[in-house]
Amino acid sequence: MDTDSFKVLEYEKITNWLATFASTIRGKELCRNALPSGDYDAVVRLHQETAEAVQVLQMQTPPFGGIYDLRQIMKKASMGSVLEVDELRSVMSTMAGMRNVKYFFRDLDIDVSILKEQARPLEILGMVERHLKDAIDEHGNFRDDASPELRRITRELQTAQARAKDRLSAILHDAANQKYFQEAIVTVRDERYVIPVKQEYRNYFPGVIHDQSASGATLFVEPLATVELNNTVRQMELARTQEIQRILRKLTAEIAQNARILEENCAILSTIDLIFARARLAREMEAYPPTLNRNGRVHLKRARHPLLPRDKVVPIDIELGKSFSVLLITGPNTGGKTVSMKTLGLLALLAQTGCFLPTAPDSEIPVYRNIYADIGDEQSIEQSLSTFSAHTRNIVRIIDKAEQGDLILLDEVGAGTDPDEGAALARSIIEHFLRRNICTVATTHYAALKTFAYTQTGVENASVEFDLKTLRPTYRLLIGIPGASNAFSISRQLGLSPDIVARAEIYISEEHTHFENVVNELEQEKKDYEARNHMLHAKEAELTAREARLCTERDTFTKMRQELLHKACEEANNIVRMARRSAEETIKSLKEQFDDHGVKERRKAIQEARDRLNEAYVEGDAQRNESVGKPVRAGEVQSGDIVYIPSLAQEGTVLAIQGKELTVQVGGLRTIVKMNACRFVARKKKQRAGKLHVSSSISGKATDISPQIDVRGMTVAEAESVLGKFIDDAVFMGLSKILLIHGKGTGALRQGLQDYLKHHRSVLNFSFADISEGGTGATVVELK
Repeated sequence: MDTDSFKVLEYEKITNWLATFASTIRGKELCRNALPSGDYDAVVRLHQETAEAVQVLQMQTPPFGGIYDLRQIMKKASMGSVLEVDELRSVMSTMAGMRNVKYFFRDLDIDVSILKEQARPLEILGMVERHLKDAIDEHGNFRDDASPELRRITRELQTAQARAKDRLSAILHDAANQKYFQEAIVTVRDERYVIPVKQEYRNYFPGVIHDQSASGATLFVEPLATVELNNTVRQMELARTQEIQRILRKLTAEIAQNARILEENCAILSTIDLIFARARLAREMEAYPPTLNRNGRVHLKRARHPLLPRDKVVPIDIELGKSFSVLLITGPNTGGKTVSMKTLGLLALLAQTGCFLPTAPDSEIPVYRNIYADIGDEQSIEQSLSTFSAHTRNIVRIIDKAEQGDLILLDEVGAGTDPDEGAALARSIIEHFLRRNICTVATTHYAALKTFAYTQTGVENASVEFDLKTLRPTYRLLIGIPGASNAFSISRQLGLSPDIVARAEIYISEEHTHFENVVNELEQEKKDYEARNHMLHAKEAELTAREARLCTERDTFTKMRQELLHKACEEANNIVRMARRSAEETIKSLKEQFDDHGVKERRKAIQEARDRLNEAYVEGDAQRNESVGKPVRAGEVQSGDIVYIPSLAQEGTVLAIQGKELTVQVGGLRTIVKMNACRFVARKKKQRAGKLHVSSSISGKATDISPQIDVRGMTVAEAESVLGKFIDDAVFMGLSKILLIHGKGTGALRQGLQDYLKHHRSVLNFSFADISEGGTGATVVELK
């Protein structure tokens, strides 16, 4: 990746910002040195790492606390120097951090395979960490029990110190010596216990003088009586120091032996820290992962420059690389042309570093092999270069290096020299990049380049919107429309004399003036189009919402209709059921009047009545009626025919025919329906002779049917069939009780028939017969 463009695109500010989100020193250093990659697969993996880190941060934060930069400590240990206690404490704390990070990712329940793969190589040096903990406590102090020898020496030292202090305390509190002492305290000078003696009594108090006060009035004297005790204390202190040094050397050697592992662990931790820094930066910028591609297509929606304040920056849409590979951005100065170009360049660098972009979620950007930029005033007094010369030299370098798959950013191409020559040179440079199919974004004021973009395939105009009413830029990037420089309008706003501006307008060519007017008209039409488009989108959204609401209401209506039809069917069945019960009661009362000679006629009439009642039942399943009969056609139906009306889910009798309409009697309702809205069911039924004379032709008594039935020897299924028909006949004959003879046997037939009786609609109750009628071999059945 070419690094010359990093400065003009302010990439270093991004890496410094990224470093603020790292938790470790080496992680921050890695952030500052992070470089974009030009390899597509590598960039894809970087984004996968960042995505997993964002996923983890939504749940919890990895434990990066207590991790230090151990490079200097490792170098010192490898050179044979003995590490200090503070240095060992840093190593111990970092090793604990390594262990915490490894276990954190090991125990994560979410699928972050890349991060777990990163943390898996962390090697836990449990023995080294245990030895460090045995020697150094959690506060960073050396433990007195770091070794058995150190424990013994420490106890002896404490005993010697106590003896020396007790002897000095006895001397201080001796009444004969009180006048010699400045204060009755024991202090330490030259690592020996001493007492403060007044200067004037130094000859009266024998001992070794170790120090005196700043005023000279006090001498710090070691009494001769405590010299040997102090010697013992000093010997124990030296022995303790030697033992501590021995332990430190041992721990240092152990760390030096594992220096390579510790260094690799630290490198892994810093890499993971960098990944989570990218995730935290994405959260700070409210950024989203872009879709990466290899074909050079840029489709950035609501892109923001990451270094500008979020509440002030105007999001822009950038297109490049699909139908055109060169984008010419025009417009007035201070209008945001350079910022728009820098936004694209910096976001490309961010993406190829593995960072998410401050854009809309569905943005797309390619992975460029290199990004070259010639932006800003490159004038150099030291090198005697003008602005034009500096820009030209930079462009020469870009032309020599740039290839297909690169991105080139050129600010004010061809500026700094004669306008006509500069415009021609700029066009030639752009054509060179166009022929080589290198994605290029350039800013310019030249009208000739605006016209060139209109006529040249692969080149597109763009402008930064300018409000002619307020004479201020809106900073919105408009693809497809060139921008006018508006030099005269801006000059008037800044206070230039109107006479001077008017004279300048006379000097400019008529064609240029016409071109600027056309550009301004196009910009206004673009605004009007966007406003109308926004209104259409709003109406489309409203219509979509209404359509969804109507669909919901239609479904609700259909459901209610089905429920009402089902309820109507149930009510109709209830009416028929009541009519049937009433008819059966009537038949029961009539049959008592018939003699034995009319049994056959009576049964036939009863069966016909039963059939008519069964036909009156309305099926509850609407799906059955949809397949009833065939469509009704003119000439094929006559009065008295039975038809089915799907809209009413009812059958009716045709009363009259008027053209293509039928008058139909449905129950107590008479209605007119379209012929094609009905389905044919049956022809008109002829009246049977004697149908109306049932009452006079039916005769017989209830005793015409035997009140008992014998099913012994039958299977349960055979017996159920026979018993069902028998019960129906008994009901129609008006019997209230029958006797069912099934025998005793194994009891299987009895049990099966009694289960059948439990669910029969005409059975009111049943029980075993009396002993005289068969006992458990027969069942008495009471009928409804």
